[in-house]
Amino acid sequence: MSYKDEDQLAISLLLSYLGQYHELSESLASEYRQHCIVSKIKKSKYIHSPLDNNLFLYYIVTGTARGFIRDSGKDITTWFAFKNQIIGTIPNLNEGGLSSQEYLQALEDCILVCIPHSFIDRIYNQYPESNIIGRKVLALQYFGASQRSILARITRASDRYKQLLLDNQILLSQIPLRYVASYLSIRLETLSRIRKREIDTSLKLIDKVA
Repeated sequence: MSYKDEDQLAISLLLSYLGQYHELSESLASEYRQHCIVSKIKKSKYIHSPLDNNLFLYYIVTGTARGFIRDSGKDITTWFAFKNQIIGTIPNLNEGGLSSQEYLQALEDCILVCIPHSFIDRIYNQYPESNIIGRKVLALQYFGASQRSILARITRASDRYKQLLLDNQILLSQIPLRYVASYLSIRLETLSRIRKREIDTSLKLIDKVA
């Protein structure tokens, strides 16, 4: 398979993802194929930083990513994302489109389809179905942000961890524990103790059933 064929396959996966929310016309699908760019990002490299122009949304074809901010030299993880999800930084429309101070980082080697913001703005005016798709994708993003907001307000660290386990959007097996600890606003040592306690409790329950 040539590199061009790989790009077209990646964009086809994006179109399939969008198509579950509303059927795309042939002309709109063709626009995506003409204007989207496929990018390969190595593990640990930045997909986007606050120093970059906020030009794209990113559809994850393969790989895992996180968002984080820096506070007094410390990284604070704000979200995780996996294949078949769309990520990006949120521009502040009230301040000339300035983006947040969030970093986007690849936690694994990633293949991304880069969707230009300028392209999205244009197709909203030209293709009615793009507004329906955009509204549904935005609703998913809002739901995820709401879950993260609730998690952040749970007082006890162990309860935050339990809530994270219940969140089927987060695939913990694909995320290094230091980033999980950062996401839960706890030390790595604290997370290790909580995990051990949960495992011990589960084993005791299994023994009782047996």
